[in-house]
Amino acid sequence: MIRVAVLGGGRMGTALLGGLLQSGWDAVDLCVAEAEPERRHEIETAYPGVRVVPSAAWAVADAGVAVVAVKPGDVRDVLESAMTALGPETLVLSLAAGVKISAIEECVPGRPVVRAMPNTPALVRKGASAIAGGSSATDIHLDLAERLLGAVGVVARVGEHLLDAVTGLSGSGPAYVFLVVESMVEAGVLAGIPRETAELLVTQTLVGSAALLAEGDESAEQLRAAVTSPGGTTAAGLRELETRGVRAAFLDAVAAATRRSVELGRGD
Repeated sequence: MIRVAVLGGGRMGTALLGGLLQSGWDAVDLCVAEAEPERRHEIETAYPGVRVVPSAAWAVADAGVAVVAVKPGDVRDVLESAMTALGPETLVLSLAAGVKISAIEECVPGRPVVRAMPNTPALVRKGASAIAGGSSATDIHLDLAERLLGAVGVVARVGEHLLDAVTGLSGSGPAYVFLVVESMVEAGVLAGIPRETAELLVTQTLVGSAALLAEGDESAEQLRAAVTSPGGTTAAGLRELETRGVRAAFLDAVAAATRRSVELGRGD
C-alpha cells in the first residue's frame, strides 16, 4: 500500500482521508499535516491510527503521494516546507483551486504533478472530480490520482485548459443545485405545504432523481420527457421555467463561474 500524506486537515483533506480509510487503506499508511493544534486533536480523535503532525516535511517523508489540500494562497509555503523531505518520485496531487500545474511544478521541480478539481459532495463520498497531469506525470500517476480520488466519488480526466470550465460546472455546481432546492421549498410553502414537509419532499425528489440518472440507462432529456405528459401539470410547470429563461440562466452561470476561475488563476 502506498503511503499518502495529506497536507492540510480541512474539510476536503479529511474527506479524502475518510474515503481512503473506508475504501480499505490502512491507517498506518496515512498521515496528515495540520498546523493548528486544536484541529490536529480533532483529526486524531476522528481517525484513530492515522499519524497527525504539525509539519509538511514530517508528513511527506517516505510518502508515495503528497496531497495538497490547503488554501490556494498557502500552497507555495506548504510545498517549500515539504521539499526538504519530498522524495524524487513522490506524486504531488493538488486539490487547490485555481493553482496551475506550472506554479506547483516550480515549487517541486522534477516531481510528477497532477492537478485536481473536486467538489464538496466528496464530504459524503459522492464527489465529482476532474484531473489533469503535469509535464512529468505519466498514465501511472494519473491512475494513482484517480484511485485516490475515486475513494470519494467519480473521476474524469481532462486537459488542464478545461479545469476552469470544470470549476464553473461541477466545482460550483452544488451551489446551483442548493439554490434550486431552496427555491422549490419556498414554492411549496407558498402553495400551502408546511416548510418541514416541503423540505422533506424536495430533498427526496432530488435524491431520487439523481439515482434515476446515475443508476439507469436513460439521459436527463429522456427522463424529463417520460414524466412530462402532454397538456399535464409537469408540462405547465416546465413552460413557466422555459419562459423565465431558467435554462439560459444556467448556461450563463456556468460561463460566469468559468470566467471567474480564469481570473482567479491569473491572480485578479
